[in-house]
Amino acid sequence: MQWYQDDIRRLEQKPATKSDRPKVVFYGSSTFTRWGEELERCFPQIEAVNLGFGGSTLAACAWFFARVVPRQQPDYLFVYAGDNDLGDGRNPEEVVLFFEQLLARVQAALGKIPVCFISIKPSIARQHLRGNIEYANYCIGQLIEQQGTPLYYLDLYHHMLDERGQPQSALFDPDGLHLSPQGYALWQREIGAQLARMLPPPGQT
Repeated sequence: MQWYQDDIRRLEQKPATKSDRPKVVFYGSSTFTRWGEELERCFPQIEAVNLGFGGSTLAACAWFFARVVPRQQPDYLFVYAGDNDLGDGRNPEEVVLFFEQLLARVQAALGKIPVCFISIKPSIARQHLRGNIEYANYCIGQLIEQQGTPLYYLDLYHHMLDERGQPQSALFDPDGLHLSPQGYALWQREIGAQLARMLPPPGQT
């Protein structure tokens, strides 16, 4: 965990602001990190806070949670991580355990706030891990379905496949791992739709 320290210190220094909009923290790996400040402008209906840190695993998200997330006092939490765990040789069952550890830390620090897990994406560069990715997604989706609200599962995996069931190359950078502008446009659209399902109607709390 030592090599994450610079990023974690950066996130610890991120100002904790509050507006009259719901505050939504986006916590996880480089898919959020590379979205940068643009993520915080993509969803004007919320106060978005990007707490991504590059290369992070779900294990690292659980480990560093208390240092960076609670101080922001989010109303909602979106999580994207897990593909780096699998890329590091972890098995899907371990990924599920790391997610459960993260949930326990969330609930201990913030209570039962709504948490949305974004499915692990079908990266072209990690097609050799496709079975593990699909199984980890399935297990986490089942866990969330069993527990019910305020937990949510956002399936972006299948939105990123073509009609042949293969990853859409246009959604990825040339490295086959990170998202292209088209990929981020898809994520913005689907996350926006998920927010509409989760947030209370205007005028209600």
